Amino acid sequence: MHRWIAAAAVVVIASEASAQAAKPAATAKLPIADNSFLMEEAYNQEAGVIQHISLFQKARDGDAWFYAFTQEWPVRGQRNQFSYTIPFSNPGSSAGLGDVMLNWRVQAVGSEGSATWISPRVSLVLPTGDHAKGFGSGVVGIQGALPVSHRVAASLVSHSNAGVMLLPSAKDATGKSGSATTFSLGQSFIWEARSRTNFMLEAVWAGTSRTVGSTDSWNASFYLSPGVRWGYDFASGLQVVPGIAFPIGVGPSKDDNQILLYLSLEHPRKSAK
Repeated sequence: MHRWIAAAAVVVIASEASAQAAKPAATAKLPIADNSFLMEEAYNQEAGVIQHISLFQKARDGDAWFYAFTQEWPVRGQRNQFSYTIPFSNPGSSAGLGDVMLNWRVQAVGSEGSATWISPRVSLVLPTGDHAKGFGSGVVGIQGALPVSHRVAASLVSHSNAGVMLLPSAKDATGKSGSATTFSLGQSFIWEARSRTNFMLEAVWAGTSRTVGSTDSWNASFYLSPGVRWGYDFASGLQVVPGIAFPIGVGPSKDDNQILLYLSLEHPRKSAK
């Protein structure tokens, strides 16, 4: 698997896969509180509001690509939320399904009008990908993450992420198994230039420690990603938020430059009474 796709799988599935959004009524002209692209925002879905998220990344050089579909459901209100992420990738020779993630988040801090939001998450990693082809780990894993969102100024919001994923006896393409631990960190700033237009800068890092027998290895990735998203609200309650970004590989990811496309569709489960 190309290193940028591996990094995307770690960062996107570790964060965007359960990136959450809390929205006002779709017809209200308030700032977008949507998902970041590579970061997890700490806003759970409002009661009765479902979100469908598609994220596509492609290497600027070569044919490698990564796609993830995420669906988010509030559970009896905004405090608890369930989501799942289904990833697909093509490292250049063939495409395949990756490891699906099931996510649960709790809105521990934050409510309407709050400046700070905190939503710890736990995720179950299912071995749905074919590890022999480099699309999965071949083992059940677990991940924990802590996203924090804070309004710094009237039109500036910051998002901070930290996470760790544990994959005991993870298998590689050769069939060798060993423990793998992935740490992830991220920081982003979103400038709300207009209520329906946001300019974004995300910085994401991930590092994986792997032990096979007596051999230890360490791999890391780091990306800076400038981007923009904008929103459309409809009287039906549907909100559409497309976006585009250009992740730039830095340090261990030097020359791994990408293009990223994002699309969010959000709608009420049923009409409000």
